[in-house]
Amino acid sequence: MDSATDPEADIRARIQRHWDASERGDVETEHAIYAADAVLDYPQSGERFTGRSKIQAQRGGHPAERHFTVRRITGGGGLWVSECVITYDGVPTYSISVMELTDGLVTHETQYFADPFPALPARATLADPIPPPDRRPD
Repeated sequence: MDSATDPEADIRARIQRHWDASERGDVETEHAIYAADAVLDYPQSGERFTGRSKIQAQRGGHPAERHFTVRRITGGGGLWVSECVITYDGVPTYSISVMELTDGLVTHETQYFADPFPALPARATLADPIPPPDRRPD
């Protein structure tokens, strides 16, 4: 099935377009996925942004050079999760974006951020490296 006949493939493609637009700095396409009254929460800083215009404004004021790499987009129905690496001025931060959608638009997004940390030497014989993203939807 293609996205014309598969609503979940369409949503996945729209979310990927959102992240691709974020990477390009295309703010109109990046924010087209949000409902006018969408809510964006950053639990780690305790911030909530209400409304597409405020979401767009707070991102537009970010001073860092940012790059977005999507590792995986997964979900179904009205709940979708994107696993991303967002690089700020060359420093990677791992991010999880939980998007709740209604009628194809994000009504609530919660983003979590985590800094990388070194692997423990004691686990070296147990662990394999995580492969780089191949941009293939799961």
